[in-house]
Amino acid sequence: MAHPRESGFTLIEMIVTVALVAIIASVATPFFKIQQQRERERELKSALREIRAAIDAYKLAGDEGRIARTADSTGYPASLDQLVAGVVDQRDPKGHKIYFLRRIPRDPMRASPSAPAEDSWGKRSYTSDADNPQAGADVYDVYSLSGKTGINGIPYREW
Repeated sequence: MAHPRESGFTLIEMIVTVALVAIIASVATPFFKIQQQRERERELKSALREIRAAIDAYKLAGDEGRIARTADSTGYPASLDQLVAGVVDQRDPKGHKIYFLRRIPRDPMRASPSAPAEDSWGKRSYTSDADNPQAGADVYDVYSLSGKTGINGIPYREW
C-alpha cells in the first residue's frame, strides 16, 4: 500500500522565505524614510510659499492704501496672526476686512502640536540682516527653526 505524500512547506523553505522577506524589507525601509522626508519637504515648501505670498499681499495692500499705516511703518504685518485676523480695508465704505490667510500653516519640520502654529516659525524683521535673521517690529519673512538639513544638502532654515 502506498502512502500519500504529505503536502506543505519544509523548514528550509520557510527559512529561505523569511530570509527573502527580511532582505526586501531592509532594502525598502530607507526608501520609505526618504519618501517621508521628501513629503515633509514638499509641505515645508508649500507652507513657506503660502506665508510669503500672504506677507507680500499684505505689503501690496498697504502700498495701495488699503491698509492704514503710520509714516514710520515698513508696511509689513506686525505678526503672522494679523494675516489671519485680517485688517480693515480703508477703501471699503462698509469697513470690511481683508484676510490674507485662512490659518497659519505649521512648520512640518518642527512637530510640536501643543504650541501655536505661529511659534513654529522663525521670523525675520525688515531691518534684520538676511544672514542673521532676527525678529523685530514686523514680519518681513519666515524660516524654519529646524536645525536639520534637507535632502538637497541645504539647511531647512535657509529655504
